[in-house]
Amino acid sequence: QVRLVESGGGLVQAGGSLRLSCVASGSIFGLVPMGWYRQAPGKQRELVARIATGGNINYANSVKGRFTISREGAKNTVYLQMSSLKPEDTAVYYCNCNTVWWGQGTQVTVSS
Repeated sequence: QVRLVESGGGLVQAGGSLRLSCVASGSIFGLVPMGWYRQAPGKQRELVARIATGGNINYANSVKGRFTISREGAKNTVYLQMSSLKPEDTAVYYCNCNTVWWGQGTQVTVSS
């Protein structure tokens, strides 16, 4: 069983930045891929960024060049640094572990 706790969401103006954090319990953090997903109202949940254990990273086209995912093994934490935020980035952001476990989500709202 893995527990994921996200933090760092909030309200920001367009062009601003936020950093999301996700702390994972359990001992598998360094052994499995981690990812961030988001779900906007009325839309399906979508992958934002994913980082594999070997460091391979994938981003959604819509966030490339603006978002950066990273992981800190010593703290069992994965981050999502978001810059140049746009109103269309508004969504609930979820941390994911190995495509199986999910966090509770954190709201990100970008005002125009």
